[in-house]
Amino acid sequence: MPVTLRDVARQAKVSVRTVSNVVAGYTHVSERTRRRVQEAIAELDYRPNPVARTLRTGRTGVLALVVPEIDVPYFAELAREVIEAAAEVGYHVMIDQTGHDHERERRLLTGADRTMLFDGVLFSPLVTPEELGQMEPGGTIPLVLLGEHDFDGRYDHVAIDNVRAAYDATAHLAARGRRRIAAIGTQPAEDYSTPRQRTVGWERALRDAGQEPDPALVRTAAHYSRADGYTAAADLLRLPEPPDAIFCYSDLLAMGAMRAVRDAGRGVPDDVAVIGIDNIDEGRYANPSLSTVSLDTPFIAREAIARITARIAEPDAPAVEVTAPHEVVVRESTGG
Repeated sequence: MPVTLRDVARQAKVSVRTVSNVVAGYTHVSERTRRRVQEAIAELDYRPNPVARTLRTGRTGVLALVVPEIDVPYFAELAREVIEAAAEVGYHVMIDQTGHDHERERRLLTGADRTMLFDGVLFSPLVTPEELGQMEPGGTIPLVLLGEHDFDGRYDHVAIDNVRAAYDATAHLAARGRRRIAAIGTQPAEDYSTPRQRTVGWERALRDAGQEPDPALVRTAAHYSRADGYTAAADLLRLPEPPDAIFCYSDLLAMGAMRAVRDAGRGVPDDVAVIGIDNIDEGRYANPSLSTVSLDTPFIAREAIARITARIAEPDAPAVEVTAPHEVVVRESTGG
């Protein structure tokens, strides 16, 4: 006969409600009581029935993580960190990608997609802040936004300071004596927050360094990929006055840019310094190793889980914004 919550409660000498709270991962159970319940669960080999739990509590124990592209290293790393952080509080995570489909993102944000059976959604969308402002939160699914969007007070938000991250990357190049600093990663056709904010940071850093941003040194990238970084950098290097440094809006763009510099018969960093953003593992082991702005992905994941569990517990609480830290990691591609 299957072991029940009541059996565990009797073994641990606590109420059935307390056992339920421990199984659900609620944090307001004392550590001593939690250990006693966990020991009873192990002794009795209790296995929670997910269907019964859903019927009893209205919760599935599952969160959704929605990202634009799961094969981008940054989002893959974020997914791993989110899964680990969620497991610590008793949640499983399902991952979905929007594939840059704005209409799919709108359905998710407005609650029009009723097929989701999740307790909450962690969402990294590409829609612009203006579009977000025109939407009314739909349904009752708790939502936490991740990444670049301006905080409007309606959604919990774990933010990246893209302007400052881009500023710091560009300022590092200027401090190394670079005078023609290009930028790869604008997306005027999309005009969503990441490229727009990183362009602002690039411009501000140049002006603060006494340099005027040159539109001729800016290149678009349809996707933040090695191929687009290569194409954009190769085009920049054909200019009559090519850049002596390139700030790329992602590490993948920077990896492609470094290959383009080498294929043009020039050296990194002697002729052209290159820096990216994301701090993916590939950059650490590249030759030369890639300087980058490291975004604190574990911090983002932990805060996202903290915000979504708080939102599930208190659906009407005021929205909160948390900004993740970052740091410039200096490696060989900028002379480190």
